[in-house]
Amino acid sequence: MTGLFKRLRKDEQGAAIIEFAFVLTPLMLFLLGGLDLGYQAYLRSVVQGALNDVSRTGSLEAPGFACSGDSVEAKIGCAIRTRSDVVARNATYQINMRSFYDFSSIGRSEKLVTDYNSNGQYDPGDCFIDLNENGAFDASAGRNNIGGADDVVFYEVNLSMPRLFPIHRFLDVSPNYSINATSAIRNQPYAVQKKPPTVCV
Repeated sequence: MTGLFKRLRKDEQGAAIIEFAFVLTPLMLFLLGGLDLGYQAYLRSVVQGALNDVSRTGSLEAPGFACSGDSVEAKIGCAIRTRSDVVARNATYQINMRSFYDFSSIGRSEKLVTDYNSNGQYDPGDCFIDLNENGAFDASAGRNNIGGADDVVFYEVNLSMPRLFPIHRFLDVSPNYSINATSAIRNQPYAVQKKPPTVCV
């Protein structure tokens, strides 16, 4: 019996399998994680490319899209989804389009013309340029559409899609990809840009 234990202790057959078992899990996580990151980068570039192309087409006076919709905005959204769905399987989209008078208006409030108490902010009675023409002073100067000639349109696409590989079961990551793409483009000057009114309320 003692001789059997000695022979087993010296026997190294099958040792490679045990050693490989120790490195298999981290190796698979490394490979799947790399593939997952690569796919996420590819997905982001496809969505951004689709947005760039569609927004350029949308800047024309009468943009033509091979998509159905009741408005130009709906057709633009359809075109972005159709282009992105080539690689984005089972994805959900949130697509926002806001038009501004110029690039400097993006993300800013409407511009004050008169500031009677010189406090640097709007107070009742001050005059401002009503960029979205709703008769009220707004912290965001945009309108929820693609505007008209020479207006600047800011597009934002938020995409959520299940991960290609289930690495979220092993790592502390979300089970979904979260892709954000933005673009700002000026509409073609196919007509005279409409001048927003000055309002005092």
